[in-house]
Amino acid sequence: MTARTLPRRGLLLTAALLALPALAQPSPSAKPLTAQQLAQRVDGHYNHLHSLRAGFTQSYQGLGMSRTESGTLLLRKPGRMRWDYTSPAGKIFLLDGKYAWSYTPGDPQVTRIPVGNLDDLRTPLRFLLGHTQIEREIQHLRSAPAPSGEYTLSGQPKGQQRSIRLLALTVTAQGVITGIQIDQTDGSVTRFTFTGELPDAPAPPADFRFTPPPGIPVVNQQSPA
Repeated sequence: MTARTLPRRGLLLTAALLALPALAQPSPSAKPLTAQQLAQRVDGHYNHLHSLRAGFTQSYQGLGMSRTESGTLLLRKPGRMRWDYTSPAGKIFLLDGKYAWSYTPGDPQVTRIPVGNLDDLRTPLRFLLGHTQIEREIQHLRSAPAPSGEYTLSGQPKGQQRSIRLLALTVTAQGVITGIQIDQTDGSVTRFTFTGELPDAPAPPADFRFTPPPGIPVVNQQSPA
């Protein structure tokens, strides 16, 4: 999909990304968790991990467009990230620590951009492991019950009022993120859902090196496709 922008700090909060299968639901008589309690559990769950793998579905609606894509996300601390898409098949978005690489089979070129210049919805999630600070990054933080015993943790990313109207995380009582929704001020909505989280999954350095397909040129751009 055409990347929608979300500044890095905003998505840290979202802490983009990542889900376990359904966990035990709380007792009907249990007292609902507060926004502060949930935020602390999210921070605690991700900040000790060194790597993570999860399935994802990514959807975008707005500005006359609608698209849904899916695949597997792999994170490695510090700052490495790989999105392998199965729909569309073969699409890849990879951060190697220095550059972001983006390619879809059939494209005439590979796009590359220095990590420091990125303004892409996916990229701040590379900071999820070891850097999550929900309460510092989201103002007016509030929580509400969600289906299947989960919670919605939502608010306004600090300093992003011009671009983001609302950021909402779907989280389990254990602090696992199973969904992210970003409502932008232009009326567009981007959603991520995550399944099958595998904490500290194998993530060898070779998984975060990109080799362009033979005969496909590499073009430096301001933002990845």
